[in-house]
Amino acid sequence: MDSPCLVALLVFSFVIGSCFSDNPIDSCWRGDSNWAQNRMKLADCAVGFGSSTMGGKGGDLYTVTNSDDDPVNPAPGTLRYGATRDRPLWIIFSGNMNIKLKMPMYIAGYKTFDGRGAQVYIGNGGPCVFIKRVSNVIIHGLHLYGCSTSVLGNVLINESFGVEPVHPQDGDALTLRTATNIWIDHNSFSNSSDGLVDVTLTSTGVTISNNLFFNHHKVMLLGHDDAYSDDKSMKVTVAFNQFGPNCGQRMPRARYGLVHVANNNYDPWTIYAIGGSSNPTILSEGNSFTAPNESYKKQVTIRIGCKTSSSCSNWVWQSTQDVFYNGAYFVSSGKYEGGNIYTKKEAFNVENGNATPQLTKNAGVLTCSLSKHC
Repeated sequence: MDSPCLVALLVFSFVIGSCFSDNPIDSCWRGDSNWAQNRMKLADCAVGFGSSTMGGKGGDLYTVTNSDDDPVNPAPGTLRYGATRDRPLWIIFSGNMNIKLKMPMYIAGYKTFDGRGAQVYIGNGGPCVFIKRVSNVIIHGLHLYGCSTSVLGNVLINESFGVEPVHPQDGDALTLRTATNIWIDHNSFSNSSDGLVDVTLTSTGVTISNNLFFNHHKVMLLGHDDAYSDDKSMKVTVAFNQFGPNCGQRMPRARYGLVHVANNNYDPWTIYAIGGSSNPTILSEGNSFTAPNESYKKQVTIRIGCKTSSSCSNWVWQSTQDVFYNGAYFVSSGKYEGGNIYTKKEAFNVENGNATPQLTKNAGVLTCSLSKHC
């Protein structure tokens, strides 16, 4: 191995901890003390189904200087103004901010939200973020918490579409609808009215990585509903995330599609860890599962909508290299015959689940200082 992180760790052995979870995403960029002068390098570091996501790479830097929000006529310097421009932008923040949105924020395509170097909170009792009918969006380094339901109202979607009436929303922290090439990395999600991340309505080419999910019941939903079979095209990678403390279920819950759940660390759940309905393909690899103490909650998996136990026996749910603690167990079924999960560009090395606590130890928002390894 000759990743930048490993080289930095060998040369600067007095530095404790930083780069330094050794997962392939972090090893791609966190060893560079000049990360702030080379922010767009991040776009080269995604793995899995969302690895082609470029976000705002190649566009201008846009700095958020104002935490105010106007859903219809956003002022320059605000986050919504940058998010709705109809051109590639790499969006950074001038300092720590707590942004309470008045209506859901829609992100135009080819955008990166890059919170590195600041502590940026979005939510705080207001609605949160939508990625709808666009491609190439990176969300990195944000605290998304306390997201609430919204009311009917007008919202600027982007410069091209203009202002549209938006129906009341459920209060998810981050919603993807008909979105492609999306990467969600190193964010901290918690305490919202509905879900934390929803990926629906033929969204595909998505990687959800290095995030911290905590203090929330229904965490992640993949697939619109059981009647929406178009979500068979969905491909989502869920890798290097920390689930817990205090998560209930849906880590993730999937409908249709192909989901690769790899090297995630699971604290005890209150209902189940991984579930699904409508015959999704779920490949669990190299995860670390710690069950709750209650004897009837040890099973990692739950299959929803099965009229009999045999009616779901052909669903492809496979566990490889996972490790199980406190009596946790995974119920496998079916046989995966789809060949390689990934193209050469998308592929990454999955470690045995014993390595997962190390790979996920820096999940969530990082503390990044200028001229230092992040």
